[in-house]
Amino acid sequence: MALRRGRWAAGILGGVALCLGVWATVIEPDMLRIRHVEITSDMWPAAMPPLEIAVIADLHVGAPHVGLTKLEEVVARSNALRPDLVFLLGDYVVHGDLFGKFVSPEATAQRLSKLRAKHGVYAVLGNHDWWFDGPRVARALSGQAIQVLENEAVPVMLAAGRVWIAGVADDTTRTPEVVRTIAPLPAREPVLLMTHDPAVFADVTDRVALTLAGHTHGGQVYLPGIGALIVPGRAPRRHAYGLVRENGRTMFVTGGVGSSIMPVRFNMPPEIVFLTIKSRFAPAQGGKGQ
Repeated sequence: MALRRGRWAAGILGGVALCLGVWATVIEPDMLRIRHVEITSDMWPAAMPPLEIAVIADLHVGAPHVGLTKLEEVVARSNALRPDLVFLLGDYVVHGDLFGKFVSPEATAQRLSKLRAKHGVYAVLGNHDWWFDGPRVARALSGQAIQVLENEAVPVMLAAGRVWIAGVADDTTRTPEVVRTIAPLPAREPVLLMTHDPAVFADVTDRVALTLAGHTHGGQVYLPGIGALIVPGRAPRRHAYGLVRENGRTMFVTGGVGSSIMPVRFNMPPEIVFLTIKSRFAPAQGGKGQ
């Protein structure tokens, strides 16, 4: 009887393990969810209407589950949101991924050229882009009217005033210069900071209204009660995914779209983040105000 019960339990455990394996390698990595996030900021002027941003990171086009057809779906679903801005947070190529198939950055950039946003599409590069050929990836994106930023900031004119979009270099392969990038900007004008790697958050001051990052993939495997199973780079585990508020600073880290190294995702489905930033002190507003 005990032997029979043992076999029965082993069979159940084996079945559960098989189901979880199929889910993590076949089903969940092929998903694409839209995550809606609303952030209030003390650094967003009360007179400035809310701003809506589609945040897309870690496409790794050519990885399992993320071919050009999937990329077209990402673009279409982002456009359906009608964002004011689109932020692309790096890692457009595959590099050393298991079962990955190389897709040229030019082909990826051509699909990304279809992205639409009222105030433009902005990008930073990631570590995989630089491991492959950073200048080539940057040229491919820039050639499709996607503005690539590396330790620089550009203004965006809204009806209620000017917002600065800053982008810093990748933390793993380059030298991010957060302070030098932000310091020259007018003190009363809000700043949105794009970075591939959340590790740079340690250098961000409360001068920045919001930092947006990718890179971690949320660990790809996100265990209840534990969090991200693996956090690449220097960022602490608490910065692996989601909303981070520390010492008057705010950051949001997206889990991204693709996978890296292993084509596995568990409790961390691929996502486009549709983020709204607004002032903590602003009255309630209906609809878009830009």
